[in-house]
Amino acid sequence: MSHPLLDLAPLSADRFASIEARVARLLDTEQDVVITQGEALLPLEGAIRGTAGPGTVALNVITGPYGQTFGDWLRDCGATVHDLAVPFHTAVTADRIAEALAEHPETDFVSLVHAEAATGNTNPVAEIGEVVKAHGALFYLDAVASVGAEPVLPDAWGVDLCVIGAQKAMGGPAGVSAVSVSQRAWARMAANPRAPRRSYLSLLDWKERWIDGGRKALLHAPAQLEMLALEACVERIEAEGLETVMARHASAAAATRAGVLALGGGLEPYVHRAREAAPVATTLRTPAGVDAAELVARALRADPALPLAAGGGALAREMIRVNHYGPLATREAVRSSLAALGAALAERGRPADPDAASRAVEETWPA
Repeated sequence: MSHPLLDLAPLSADRFASIEARVARLLDTEQDVVITQGEALLPLEGAIRGTAGPGTVALNVITGPYGQTFGDWLRDCGATVHDLAVPFHTAVTADRIAEALAEHPETDFVSLVHAEAATGNTNPVAEIGEVVKAHGALFYLDAVASVGAEPVLPDAWGVDLCVIGAQKAMGGPAGVSAVSVSQRAWARMAANPRAPRRSYLSLLDWKERWIDGGRKALLHAPAQLEMLALEACVERIEAEGLETVMARHASAAAATRAGVLALGGGLEPYVHRAREAAPVATTLRTPAGVDAAELVARALRADPALPLAAGGGALAREMIRVNHYGPLATREAVRSSLAALGAALAERGRPADPDAASRAVEETWPA
């Protein structure tokens, strides 16, 4: 039996390196970029375990569930961790970061999520980066959800470890991810006796055996289909233009906020301020007495392909996510999602106005 996804020629080191170079251009970075062979949790954990240890003092910013996970990893590495948590309906500010660093001047590591798709907020990384750089701490950033939806600029922002994934705004595969690494982050890893070595979590292995070797021999057989999908994904972004891709996501977010306010029925944006709302996905708060998971299930009966999901964990009863990212950052996806939510609300005896929501989408989305 033949199939286009089977019996492919092995992916060469040159092809692998060329895909890394294209990802580096997407991030406009001169840092080393390593494409890791797994979902983004792989480099997210590997970067922390490579650079943190018993002598590390970390400021861990929590604006959603991933920030909580990073704090757990840091503590497991033996680091002293100071958590800075803000309500999930808002964003952290550079001033809050500066105050926390002044309170803990020994801090040498700052971890932050750029955009939390799970909660729908986004943080002002450019301003925060200036504060972290002035303090001299290593800056670790999770940009998995934000890349492709809004600017991600590790060099300009002073980010030492910037992790991205392709499965959201980039519209690519989930099985590979990437991290850009500054020279001082490499130096921190090399000096860390607890940094993973000869391990799937080891970024140092990629540095010493792949980058320092001139990218001639891969560490192991690459995830070929995922690498080819990543290459195709980057090609599509290059063809459309990164600015255009980001503009689509910004329009989708603005239209969703405007549409849900026009829809009525008690739904409202979960993130209060539009400037703190992530363009990758819009989160909504359900009215009292309406279970979010049940409302989403009703909305998906007519069209299971709609980009709707209930919030995770404790948020499942009160939050709905409109995941308007990648190829679903379109007017039609937003309109259809709001119409389905309106119909579901009406079934629950909460009249909504899908026509008004549709008009608001059209009026908000630039021609």
